[in-house]
Amino acid sequence: MAKTIKVLIAVSVLVASAAASTDLFAGKWILNTQQSNYPTGACPKRMVIEMKTVGTGIHYRSDTTYANGAMTRAEYTANYDGKQAIVMGTHGMLLPVFLKRVDRHTVVASYTKALQVVARSRRVVSKDGMVMTITTTAKDKAGKSITTIGVYQKAVERKSSYVHGGKEKAALERN
Repeated sequence: MAKTIKVLIAVSVLVASAAASTDLFAGKWILNTQQSNYPTGACPKRMVIEMKTVGTGIHYRSDTTYANGAMTRAEYTANYDGKQAIVMGTHGMLLPVFLKRVDRHTVVASYTKALQVVARSRRVVSKDGMVMTITTTAKDKAGKSITTIGVYQKAVERKSSYVHGGKEKAALERN
């Protein structure tokens, strides 16, 4: 009986690991400013999002550079279970986030303030896994609804070989 339980636990861990390793959101994503749609003057000059699989969720980190040179970072670890996760930013704590996986290609992130959802981002990864579109809806200071659409390209790691000092070495190239 104890052996059966150990086997079931081992199989469960393997299944969870396999599911985590195939998370389409994991990887490095670079904002394509030409394909994105932001209100005038609001589009970042550069934004990179990195997500790594952690348990049944992700570790998220974004680094953003704006036209005026200001740079910000946001970072959190959250499961796809709809439970609150704390988001830390360049200057301290930001709005908490709740993640909910809709399907393999879609995750909804809800940001709250005083227990009210103040922004919602729908993240969708393309069928080929190379493009992520994040559509965010929030209200501006006047209470008007604003929608931004960020289109991100997945950075691809390619192995290449080169010869250095008579020995072949492997290197990673990033787009």
